[in-house]
Amino acid sequence: MQSNSIRSSKNFRWYGVITLFVIVAISYVDRINIAVLITDAAFLNHVGIAATDRVSQGFLATAFMLGYGVSAFVLTPFCSALFGVRRSLVYGLILWGVVTWASPMFHSYGMLLASRILLGVSEGPLFSLASAYIKAHFRSDENGKPNAFVNMGTGLGLAIGYPLVGYLLTQFAWDTSFHVLGVLNIVLGIPLVLAFVRMPPVHADGVKPSSFGEAMARVGGIVKGALHTRHLFLITLLTSAALAYLWGSSNWLPTYLREARGFSMREMGWLASLPQYATVLAVFVGGVLIDKVGRERVPFIFMGASVGVALSVLMAINARDPYAAASCLVAANFFWGLQSPAIPSTVQYCSRPEHTASAFGVTNGAGSLVAGFMPALMGGVISAVSHVSGTASTAAASAASASGFFAGFALLIGTQVVVFACGLLLWLRDRTHGAAAVSGSQLS
Repeated sequence: MQSNSIRSSKNFRWYGVITLFVIVAISYVDRINIAVLITDAAFLNHVGIAATDRVSQGFLATAFMLGYGVSAFVLTPFCSALFGVRRSLVYGLILWGVVTWASPMFHSYGMLLASRILLGVSEGPLFSLASAYIKAHFRSDENGKPNAFVNMGTGLGLAIGYPLVGYLLTQFAWDTSFHVLGVLNIVLGIPLVLAFVRMPPVHADGVKPSSFGEAMARVGGIVKGALHTRHLFLITLLTSAALAYLWGSSNWLPTYLREARGFSMREMGWLASLPQYATVLAVFVGGVLIDKVGRERVPFIFMGASVGVALSVLMAINARDPYAAASCLVAANFFWGLQSPAIPSTVQYCSRPEHTASAFGVTNGAGSLVAGFMPALMGGVISAVSHVSGTASTAAASAASASGFFAGFALLIGTQVVVFACGLLLWLRDRTHGAAAVSGSQLS
């Protein structure tokens, strides 16, 4: 009887992982909605952005990431201490569903920026809460697959999001996508969380502090514990670089395919989704690798995958054939997907169970704040190079625009240099730490 109960509990924990996978997927559709909409003249006119103003277009994604990063860093400890994983997810889904649905009501660029910041704030604790759930239900030697499965929601959300928003944009008015996604968050996400997300008794939600002082003391303890996570700075720097690639590439990919490579709106939708399906496959492969290679070899995943991403982007920039360039970007996203589940797995390995959510909040929050500037930075480079290269003729202007996008995408290679260096340092430090531990045990 007890054996059946244990087996049932082990099976049920995967329902929570599947729920988190679905929530991550729909959250990423929300995030890249703007990336497709900036190719639509009616949307740009509504918010008062010029079609050539790449910096303002890129800053819409940056605004989201600023809110997201601050929220992940600041709100995560409060969510963990005061509400717990389950209720925090429900509150977040309500808030970001309402914000998404109401976004078309904002008739100025400034108000739209504010709505993107608020959306980022509401989604900020998501990955930290997911990491806490996995830490509570899975041992460190078996967390590769659940981490991979949750992170697969990133690629699936982007893969579904590009063609879905593109379809809604071609069939209906641009504001339809906001309304559909807002309803989807609440109608799909909340019932799944209520049905399947359960924490073990020792981590159970609902234990409220008896006073404000106790609440603040609890939050302070979580933050203090998170800051004592091993290799915190290195992991945060690595996360920043990895997310910079994700946000730079995903937010400019639709416009790159349309303007730099000349694909139609319909072609853009399915071509933009292909790299994301590659990410989904690679995240699964990366999760299996983590459990197979052993904890001490995980930094090699960062190093090998970063080289693959950098070379693939370089080939995409230099490819003459548009389909060859798109294929190279598919390969780049595959290599990026290999490194994705290794990040939460490394945080979970280096932190204590009660501090995991907050530790991931620090790394993911700070990383998102840094990475959030990549879309705007790429937009600035695209505009600058296009302006310098531009001439009066239409053909030359088109070529100049393409040159701008190539220069902007070249920044993505730099992110992978940072990932490689951080992976190497993590391996060297863990190797030194392991040698010291063995030496100490022999002496004793």
